[in-house]
Amino acid sequence: LYNTVLQPLPHALKHSITTSSPIMLFNPLLISLPSQGGKKGKKVTGEKGKGAGRMNGHYQENGMENLMLFEVVKMGKSAMQSVVDDWIEAYKTDRDMALLDLINFFIQCSGCKGVVSGEMFRNMQNSEIIRRMTEEFDEDSGDYPLTMAGPLWKKFKGSFCEFIAVLVRQCQYSIIYDEYLMDTVISLLTGLSDSQVRAFRHTSTLAAMKLMTALVNVALNLSINMDNTQRQYETERNKMVAKRANDRLELLLQKRKELQENQDEIENMMNAIFKGVFVHRYRDAIAEIRAITIEEIGMWMKLYSDAFLNDSYLKYVGWTMHDKQGEVRLKCLTALQGLYYNRELNTRLELFTSRFKDRIVSMTLDKEYDVAVQAIKLLTLVLHSTDEVLSPEDCESVYHLVYSAHRPVAIAAGEFLFKKLFSTREPEEEGAPKRRGRQSPNANLIKTTVFFFLESELHEHAAYLVDSLWESGADLLKDWECMTSLLLDDPVPGEEALTDRQETALIEIMLCTVRQAAECHPPVGRGTGKRVMTAKEKKTQLDDRTRMTELFAVALPPLLAKYSIDSEKVTNLLQLPQFFDLDIYTTGRLEKHLEALLRQIREIVEKHTDTEVLEACSKTYHALCNEEFTIFNRVDIARSQLLDELVDKFNRLLEDFLQEGEEPDDDDAYQVLSTLKRITAFHNAHDLSQWDLFSSNFKLLNTGIENGDMPEQIVVHALQCTHYVVLWYLAKVSEGSHRKEDMVSLRKQMRMFCLMCQRYLTNVNTTVKEQAFTILCDVLLVFSHQMVSGGREQLEPLVYSPDDSLQTELLSFILHHVFIDQDDDNGSTDGQQDDEAAKIEALHKRRNLLAAYCKLIIYNVVEMNTGADIFKQYMRYYNDYGDIIKETMSKTRQIDKIQCAKTLILSLQQLYVGLVHVCIYADGIEFAFKEPSPQGEGNPPLHLAFLDILSEFSSKLMRQDKRTVHMYLERFMTFQMALQRDDCWLPLISYRNSLQAGGDDDTMSVVSGYSSRGSSVRSKKTKVAPEPVEESSSSSADMSWQHQSMQTPVMMPSPHLTSTMMRGPGDMRGEAKRGRDDSYIGVYALPSDSQQQPHPHTLPQTPQLHQTPIDYNTQVTWMLAQRQQEEVRQHRRGTGLMEEDEEPIVEDVMMSSEGRMEDLNEGMDFDTMDIDLPPSKNRRERSELKPDYFDPGSIMDESVSNSLLLYS
Repeated sequence: LYNTVLQPLPHALKHSITTSSPIMLFNPLLISLPSQGGKKGKKVTGEKGKGAGRMNGHYQENGMENLMLFEVVKMGKSAMQSVVDDWIEAYKTDRDMALLDLINFFIQCSGCKGVVSGEMFRNMQNSEIIRRMTEEFDEDSGDYPLTMAGPLWKKFKGSFCEFIAVLVRQCQYSIIYDEYLMDTVISLLTGLSDSQVRAFRHTSTLAAMKLMTALVNVALNLSINMDNTQRQYETERNKMVAKRANDRLELLLQKRKELQENQDEIENMMNAIFKGVFVHRYRDAIAEIRAITIEEIGMWMKLYSDAFLNDSYLKYVGWTMHDKQGEVRLKCLTALQGLYYNRELNTRLELFTSRFKDRIVSMTLDKEYDVAVQAIKLLTLVLHSTDEVLSPEDCESVYHLVYSAHRPVAIAAGEFLFKKLFSTREPEEEGAPKRRGRQSPNANLIKTTVFFFLESELHEHAAYLVDSLWESGADLLKDWECMTSLLLDDPVPGEEALTDRQETALIEIMLCTVRQAAECHPPVGRGTGKRVMTAKEKKTQLDDRTRMTELFAVALPPLLAKYSIDSEKVTNLLQLPQFFDLDIYTTGRLEKHLEALLRQIREIVEKHTDTEVLEACSKTYHALCNEEFTIFNRVDIARSQLLDELVDKFNRLLEDFLQEGEEPDDDDAYQVLSTLKRITAFHNAHDLSQWDLFSSNFKLLNTGIENGDMPEQIVVHALQCTHYVVLWYLAKVSEGSHRKEDMVSLRKQMRMFCLMCQRYLTNVNTTVKEQAFTILCDVLLVFSHQMVSGGREQLEPLVYSPDDSLQTELLSFILHHVFIDQDDDNGSTDGQQDDEAAKIEALHKRRNLLAAYCKLIIYNVVEMNTGADIFKQYMRYYNDYGDIIKETMSKTRQIDKIQCAKTLILSLQQLYVGLVHVCIYADGIEFAFKEPSPQGEGNPPLHLAFLDILSEFSSKLMRQDKRTVHMYLERFMTFQMALQRDDCWLPLISYRNSLQAGGDDDTMSVVSGYSSRGSSVRSKKTKVAPEPVEESSSSSADMSWQHQSMQTPVMMPSPHLTSTMMRGPGDMRGEAKRGRDDSYIGVYALPSDSQQQPHPHTLPQTPQLHQTPIDYNTQVTWMLAQRQQEEVRQHRRGTGLMEEDEEPIVEDVMMSSEGRMEDLNEGMDFDTMDIDLPPSKNRRERSELKPDYFDPGSIMDESVSNSLLLYS
């Protein structure tokens, strides 16, 4: 045979084969290689006289590589079964040579250049062969076929796995039981899987696991055949003796014996792979290898549950759910899903479920979103199998995920919620008429949705709840007929009516379902980009819009009539027409319902003054006034009539309101404000230029400047309305014929308005100042040099650049109203500083102000060097504004690198100068306390009077620097010094008070809402002059100390203020700040038993200048605690960022007038994700989410895992 095979080959090739390459002897790929056309190709041979050799581990013949198993599998072009059949034929001819070919196939699939020769195969152990192959690896590259990139290698893994599966399947009735093939392959793969080389370990583990899966299929077939044989044997044996075939019985017995022997062989092979490979590799250091093992054991348990679905194998999946890598945790969950999907296996999973249920529930909060999605889906399968396993607490931990910002997580949670709460639908009787409205089966389910929404305490996110339930419960959510029936129809006897709160929630949910059906995209924050809709989806969208229009065109007017006085309900209902197909009004002959709708909207405008309601009315008119539809004329007439009446009423009221010699009362102010609110809301969406509102509003604003007592809300809305007037005028000029008269008029109005806003920057009311600042920044940006770009050079005369004085005022406003500490801000309307929602809202407002100014820097509206005062605050206010300042630095660097560098240098110079000033004060303090008194302890230091000189310069310090100097001063003071009241200690007392005198903010609350101007603002009786508010000074401090007894402690509580009308929040900040941040004089009142706190709804009492003395021990404890807290606070403020050095979250707030607050530098557990909810006052804190109690520190060994299993 040897000579027969070699005779036709050239001498050189024969020598090559006989000496070093017996692997080519019966290479089936050289004998028959299927061509692309399906026919077998001829044997590849060289020309006569040409030799063949080996280069880099591959055989070369005539410059062409011979195609061996590895090459065919890599190309993946041939039918795998024909390749395997050829190899089996070669194995039957010479099993050593064919097996050597297979061994080299695994070596080459690992990326090794070496080749196992026949001599190595015969004389060396597996460990020696692996060691030799390890030396052949290319150390310069860590890539190997399973990890290489490219389209060719992407298919390699699939072809590799397919080859192993087909090989076992084709061998299962013959050579697999020869006690040679499988023993050799398993021994090799076991040795390779234990190699230090990752490529060997990874490839051999994959091969071993796929080999095990193929053997499981063989074992399953054997088990089925054994059962069939046993059944046939029993049937034959139970026959009568006369009809029984003894030969058949013997044949069946022999067959069952062979099957049993084969079954034992297969079990031995599987045990060898499991114990030799799986048990070691499921804890491998490489996550991908661990994932392979878990994926395959899941297949074994699913395919052959009788043998593998028990605790001995399930425990490996349970332990690995604690893996560090999300890839491995994901494989655990997908493996379990295949088991829980089959209800017949539920009884075998009861123990596993009870032990690892808590872990699965915790994985719904995994930081890897894919893992969280699969964990929720697994719990849905568990819920589908039995309702008793998951406790209410477990379900609640999944419920709140319907509000997740990550849509796949929310959709999975929505499916879980739908199956849990809405699976108990009432069955309908056959033949009975279909129930509609509130009698339909969906009525109770819709109520359940409302109850869940209210109990979730996230009332601003109905759109997210609807989106989460849309895929699983769209039919329920689109039952608008049932929803309107629940709102309009009276409840049937025995049915409980919806409460007012439930009706509000139902209307909000109904609006969200209408929006989702009409727009066909998720709410803001959940979208993954625009998706092209299919033809079926487009048809569904059109059908839904037609159905909703036909229904709500009739139902909306009575709904508005029923809830006309409820602002929240009306605001949501008025948004429905924005999603109508307005052609339906004409084609469906619904004009009378349109007239009813217009009447209801008009009545709502006349009844309400809430901005949200009025803006909703304005948007509804804007949606209905579409020139493309035939209803335009009808709606336009109704709108014009309403606006005519509003403008005429406003001009009449304004004339009386501003009439000289008379003082308008509260009712006059209310009428002006309410009418102005309506006009402003409509001017936002409609062009009201024909009514010339600029003159009347400018006159109103000018009067407010001259008199200084204009009500806050009137000024705010007048500024906003005038802003709209200017913008609409600009739109008209930009789109029109650019007449010179219009350009001159617009330029004049714009500059007058900018000057007016600049004057309002010094208003006593913070709300007015913030409104003027925001509008001024917007106007400056719109009318900057950017407006002439894009071929609009004709607008050049309108360009307006702020002068130096205006730039200085804008920067000063930012420094005094944005860069303040959280405790200093008193922007909440109810004055409750401990209200977290109010603090967050105030921070949002300050962030918007800073972003508005930073846009001016980015677009070169103001000089770039003004940003130096902003940049220097980066470290100090990193948590609040770090993302905005960093983005501003980045944008300015892109604009002009040189100027940006100069600005940064200027900010560093300013910081250095401030530090030098503080150091000067520190030297002065050290000098004052350096020399002790010659008279001994208890007397003032020798140079204490030097503090009188330093106090003269305290006013030059910024508020933050005052605190720094004050803290430094307290280091030199003793407790006895703080209690001294003698004249010799006056320099110390005066200096301390000069450092504590803050609150240069001139904020003052004035009448808001519909109150008239001033405190009683222009009453027809007498005008009450506000009491002057004086800054704390050394002289006033001296008097206050002299009026107190020597026993009165220094931390006397701040007195209650008589009225916020008499003293601005800025001054109150000065009082409160001293207690919170400056240690001793504070708001931490320690009342005596006889002192009662005022009721929160009663008027504040008159200030009590003398308080009951506090005992000495309380004084000491209080002062030491305050000093320690302040030192810790200062330390954190100075070093917190440098310790963590975490990258801030950069949010694109530069191009938007509204910013979203992010929680920066927030830590995260290894497998717990953040639920990014949109901003909400009722937002749940992260601490309320279910924590993860598992230690992810390491992959547990078997002993630790056993103990955890028992513990679980």
